[in-house]
Amino acid sequence: MKLKATLRLENGMEFHGWSFGSAEAVSGEVVFNTSMVGYPEQLTDPAYSGQILCLTYPLIGNYGVPSEELIAEKLSKNLESEKIQPKGLIAFDVCEDYSNWEAEKGLEQWMKEQNLTGIYGIDTRELTKILRDNGSVIGEIIPEGAAKPAAPVKPSPADVCCSEVITYPAQPAQDVENINGSKAATTNGKKVVVVDLGVKHSIIRGLLSRGAEVIRVPFDYDFTNLEYDGVYLSNGPGCTCNCEAVIAVLKKVLAGNKPVFAQGMGYHLMAKAVGCELIRLAHPHRSANQPVRKEGTNRTYISSQNTYRAVKANTIPSDWEVYFTNLNDGAVDGFRHKTKPFIGLNFAPEVCVGLTENVTPLDEFISKL
Repeated sequence: MKLKATLRLENGMEFHGWSFGSAEAVSGEVVFNTSMVGYPEQLTDPAYSGQILCLTYPLIGNYGVPSEELIAEKLSKNLESEKIQPKGLIAFDVCEDYSNWEAEKGLEQWMKEQNLTGIYGIDTRELTKILRDNGSVIGEIIPEGAAKPAAPVKPSPADVCCSEVITYPAQPAQDVENINGSKAATTNGKKVVVVDLGVKHSIIRGLLSRGAEVIRVPFDYDFTNLEYDGVYLSNGPGCTCNCEAVIAVLKKVLAGNKPVFAQGMGYHLMAKAVGCELIRLAHPHRSANQPVRKEGTNRTYISSQNTYRAVKANTIPSDWEVYFTNLNDGAVDGFRHKTKPFIGLNFAPEVCVGLTENVTPLDEFISKL
């Protein structure tokens, strides 16, 4: 028997549908993703920690869920982390009978195992327009008969980062091909510190496939006394307000010359470390189809983003420059140092599902190690 459920937004709007997954009521910031495929990766992306995720593609669940196998310490073989990260899931329709040779279970079974509350059967197009036009929106998913959920807690990198230093030994580099057919850059055992603000595991897998040794450290760990050749500041959830320790370490690193690559939350922290101001976007970049142009060229990349912030262009120091510009709203979606090997991006340079062209900036980082 189907159980009814209600999605209630903070502005009083309600959407009525059906419950699936856990029957526990939840609350959190409601965000959306426009990808046609990739719900296992989206649901395990730490950047969605504590949020309620609306998938705009009308059907999910049709290809099930792959193995949750780990290939190294706390490193998933197929997913972006070891567990489901959002608190809630919103869909238009859910397929109960999955079909995929890689699948080990169905979506709803996985959701019940990991206590993820879902609602389906609502107009996700109308909801997405509301989220697009209103920025941050808090909401609740309340299955019929469930108690009112607790107030949402703001997510933080502390909720999703590793608790101790983890070293992944270098492996023989694999042949990784870019969209233009050229081979991706590789390195012979160079040491890369990954500052874990909520790192997607595909980033670590990508570095390992290029022959790097990865040293994964907690987000507030001072790694400057370690031996390393480059630094990768990962994506992650939450705001920058409780990351003073990260910024202090970054300032020390940026005083040197070792390559630094920053993405998402890491990009925002690097921007603050060099004196940039961050602005709140009128329309948050919550999609898998954000067009970004590489400055000085006519090359445009289609990027995946989940952010409501960008760097204020006129606060970029004179020794830095805009690297990527968002073609939808003109936001600064990437900047780099003019003479040192420092790069920051507001988008993911790797995407597991569908898009592979954006490994190019990652190759630029690898080539400078």
